[in-house]
Amino acid sequence: LWWAHSPPARLPRSPPAAAGSGLVGPCGGRAYAPPAERKRFYQNVSISQGEGGFEINLDHRKLKTPQAKLFTVPSEALAIAVATEWDSQKDTIKFYTMHLTTLCNTALDNPTQRNKTQLIRAAVKFLETDTVCYRVEEPPALAELQKNEWDPVVAWAEKRYNVTIGSSTSILGPNIPASTKETFISHLASYNMWALQGIEFVITQLKSLILSMSLIDRHITVEKAVLLSRLEEEYQIRRWGNVEWAHDYDLCELRARTAAGTLFVHLCSESSTVKHKVLQD
Repeated sequence: LWWAHSPPARLPRSPPAAAGSGLVGPCGGRAYAPPAERKRFYQNVSISQGEGGFEINLDHRKLKTPQAKLFTVPSEALAIAVATEWDSQKDTIKFYTMHLTTLCNTALDNPTQRNKTQLIRAAVKFLETDTVCYRVEEPPALAELQKNEWDPVVAWAEKRYNVTIGSSTSILGPNIPASTKETFISHLASYNMWALQGIEFVITQLKSLILSMSLIDRHITVEKAVLLSRLEEEYQIRRWGNVEWAHDYDLCELRARTAAGTLFVHLCSESSTVKHKVLQD
């Protein structure tokens, strides 16, 4: 049983704007895109512990990945979160809302066949085009907004990791020192493969390694990270007005995907499982 018996689709090399289209890594690697919707075919969702970790059961059938591997996650907390995604589906299963499930499938199957070093270097490469490092000179109001909103985050990252990042108005972007990249490579190496998949997903949403690490380190909230990643767009909205429902929908979807990726990183970084205590009278 995987993706409700539907074959996996493949994504284009660049991530689409619409949510639920699957995962695409910063280096352009492809990952799974589940079918959009399907009628719900199960009644109950539960989790169980097996030899390889925690499993998801849809009625009496075990969930499997697109490559037909047993869907097994490393922590009980993550299993509960995934099971909640399946249990929250109503008459129709909306796969594009199940970000944690998709992230788990990608971690289990590793369709891009990258190792830990490749994942880390793909994430660090985003520094060269990081959203908060590219600044405008015109209009002055937007330039001032970028300085006021982005400079504190860059300053925090420089202090937190003891690195030099900077910013630039050049189309070539800032000149990131090699020592800065090596520091981030070393830091990311402390995460396991599952967590790195989540970090890559968050970076892809925000188009920023700096904002992603600020979020994962709990320096800023999901709402703040998303707002900072969309700073120019929000500036234009305030100046020219909002497109009815479209901008709000995009904002909510980006928040959902960013929040899911961040939660995934934290749950995959936990070394202990959630223990339930049964209280008896």
